[in-house]
Amino acid sequence: MTPIEWLVVVLVMGGLFFSLVAVIGIIRLPDLYTRAHATSKSDTLGTILSLAGVALVLGSDIAAAKTVFLLLFMLITNPTAAHAISRAAYDQDIEPWTTEEEGE
Repeated sequence: MTPIEWLVVVLVMGGLFFSLVAVIGIIRLPDLYTRAHATSKSDTLGTILSLAGVALVLGSDIAAAKTVFLLLFMLITNPTAAHAISRAAYDQDIEPWTTEEEGE
């Protein structure tokens, strides 16, 4: 395997790892705010790493340029969307999860 192929494998595997972390975060975390944090950070990083691997596979083609633009779009919009969703939940008075019991 060439060094570029190794880099593609590392990028895609890293993307899969962070996407898996995001899925586990959605399933295991208790409330909207922590789930939004897991998806905005891990899912964005996983998507960016995977798209970087795809761009390397495509080489110097117009499709690679489009993939890089998609990568930049995801980098900007994913955290912004997660912030907007969390802000809307806060404005709707959705309380974050705490460890205190209701009777206290």
